[in-house]
Amino acid sequence: MAQYHAMKITRLETFHVRPRWLFLKIHTDKDIVGWGEPVLEGKAKTVEMCVHELGRMIIGQDPRRIEHLWQTMFRGSFYRGGPVIMSAISGIEHALWDILGKSLNVPVYQLLGGHVRDRIRVYGHLGTEGPNDYRPRATILFGERPFSAYKISPP
Repeated sequence: MAQYHAMKITRLETFHVRPRWLFLKIHTDKDIVGWGEPVLEGKAKTVEMCVHELGRMIIGQDPRRIEHLWQTMFRGSFYRGGPVIMSAISGIEHALWDILGKSLNVPVYQLLGGHVRDRIRVYGHLGTEGPNDYRPRATILFGERPFSAYKISPP
């Protein structure tokens, strides 16, 4: 039988990345960290507060007990669900899976059922400063990145 070594969550750290992203880093006492993305567009600071409130429930716990921790966070308060709480739980869960994969020295996709695709289509983002900026910006980006599709966000 394999030996099981205890591991504990020691702290949660959040990072805002402009324009609207929030990333989470969960630290353990075994120097394994996990990364997640607990964000709800337009509510990054609200979700961040929720992440830290939920963090108080899981600090000191074994990060590899993912389902147990998920249930603790979801059922551990009077109000359940909603986009803010579920975004926070989701980002924490991402980081917990990352920790589990690293602790077992396997990619997370292997834990979740195995390799599925050899390729995936992605798009680039064409951020602009104004209506006259689309053509120059697109010319620069098409040359820099070989995407076949771009998302455009008017200012």
